[in-house]
Amino acid sequence: MRQDSFISREYVAEFIGTFVLIFSGTGAVMVNQITMGAVTHLGISFVFGAVVTALIYTIGHISGAHLNPAVTLAFWRGGLFRRRHVLPYIVSQIMGAIAASGLLLLSLGPVANLGATVPLNNNWMQSLILETVLTFILMFVVLGAAVDTRSRREFGGLAIGLTVGLEAACMGPITGASMNPARSFGPAFMSGIWQHQWVYWVAPIVGAQLAVWVYRSLTNNFADFKN
Repeated sequence: MRQDSFISREYVAEFIGTFVLIFSGTGAVMVNQITMGAVTHLGISFVFGAVVTALIYTIGHISGAHLNPAVTLAFWRGGLFRRRHVLPYIVSQIMGAIAASGLLLLSLGPVANLGATVPLNNNWMQSLILETVLTFILMFVVLGAAVDTRSRREFGGLAIGLTVGLEAACMGPITGASMNPARSFGPAFMSGIWQHQWVYWVAPIVGAQLAVWVYRSLTNNFADFKN
């Protein structure tokens, strides 16, 4: 099996995984508005958490199921991911998100801004802080539950999915609980709503990087679980 063929399958897996995440998650947001609240906010949160869990167990063994540029950059910064794959992963994730939002627009119409994330009452500072903290928590759980070899990694997908769902339920009404630049970029690209888009890039990336720095300090520069 050729190495380049294997790598291309990783990129395809990230494209498909991010497509499924955005199609299901933001699709739930749109359907909730179409049905006048039948899905509910907690239902939307459950969908995001459940689909993340499912995808980790579906493509985690193929691509690592990053599904998130902030996660990919954090893994690279922590020395857990090769630099030459960073850009292709991020491009795959972004394209998957755009494709999902485009299909939702085609099938459901311009409903609920396609699930675009915007700060409540235009309070970008509030969203910047909260999205940073939310992504820090998510990445910290990823490292502890799914990467650290001393943990029960077979339950990593469940732990990560629960974290996504709980954070969406808690802070979704304030920030959209994106924690993922691709999740925010896809709907923004297709809806044309770019309001404070930078927040949903800067905050997740900074939060994930902080989580790597903290977890590195707790594990002797990752040596505790690399051996």
